[in-house]
Amino acid sequence: MAKTVFDVLNEKLTELKASSEDFLKSGGAKDFAEYREVCGVIRGLNAALREVGDLSRNYMDDNDD
Repeated sequence: MAKTVFDVLNEKLTELKASSEDFLKSGGAKDFAEYREVCGVIRGLNAALREVGDLSRNYMDDNDD
């Protein structure tokens, strides 16, 4: 099956999230403010991943009809 725009978005967002998580795991945050900022980025990416998943499911359901 060919990749959809949803698949591409999901992969890119997952890569960005993994990169941010790796940054935190490696102790990359120089202070608490930077730590909080990266946690906010991860939270936002999780929300975006949920939205892409929902849109993908809705799109597939609409095409099944």
